[in-house]
Amino acid sequence: MRSVDLIPLDFNYEQYVRKFKIRELFSSTKLNLDPSRKINKTITESVDPENFMALPPELDDLSRLHYIVLNRKVTTIMEFGVGKSTRIFAEALKINHKKYHDITSRTLRRKNLYQCHSVDNNQKWIDNCVKEIPNEFFLNNLVNINFSNVITSEFVGKVCTYYESLPNVCPDLIYLDGPDQFSPIGDVRGLSTRHQDRMPMAADILTFEHFLLPGTLIIVDGRTANARFLKSNFQRTWSYYYSESWDQHFFELQEQPLGKFNKEMICHCLGEEYFKRISDKK
Repeated sequence: MRSVDLIPLDFNYEQYVRKFKIRELFSSTKLNLDPSRKINKTITESVDPENFMALPPELDDLSRLHYIVLNRKVTTIMEFGVGKSTRIFAEALKINHKKYHDITSRTLRRKNLYQCHSVDNNQKWIDNCVKEIPNEFFLNNLVNINFSNVITSEFVGKVCTYYESLPNVCPDLIYLDGPDQFSPIGDVRGLSTRHQDRMPMAADILTFEHFLLPGTLIIVDGRTANARFLKSNFQRTWSYYYSESWDQHFFELQEQPLGKFNKEMICHCLGEEYFKRISDKK
């Protein structure tokens, strides 16, 4: 998978932000913020356990996420870490629901059509984020937010972290942006991620990799060490792409459909381009 498979080479951030009124979704957005540029963080900003300040919206990331959900006709999202992305996913799923639900509810075998299921370990942060999401998204079941503690544990002998409880859904898009490295409880022989020189190391996806459907897309926001950990431990046929300018990692499960229901979903959501991608891998 390449960047051109994710967004067009001539993708115009400013036009996209205006078309879908993305600035207006966030009260803290500076109207003159350039949506094509990333926000520079201080050297310790992302590894400071005392920093509870929300970052301003990164319009480049949010625009891409919104576009990817629409372009791939995503049906079900699992999100690790609640935030501004939750609102963006809800807005995009609302559009997909309006455009496709009449058809997909009859043709796809999907229980959680057009739902975003998010998990986070910080209840205060969840409460703050919920305030920014219109109640209609919860009433219409477009957004489901779950609280769970995070523990330090092992994956085949390697120290990592897990959420204690996950939403029992089958996503076709997974967004990994949590937990932070200071939240996990406990340690393994004195080792944990709770150190400024450590980094997040979530292993949740590895535990249910065998359940995921061909065509599933995983987006890892930053967290390069975590992305490499996943890459080195995945056992199925994943494509991998890292965008240095976006600082995001992309994995697509590129396998032949599991059966007719999975094939119908791939044909609807991803079309012939998906089959071309898996053919090119041979």
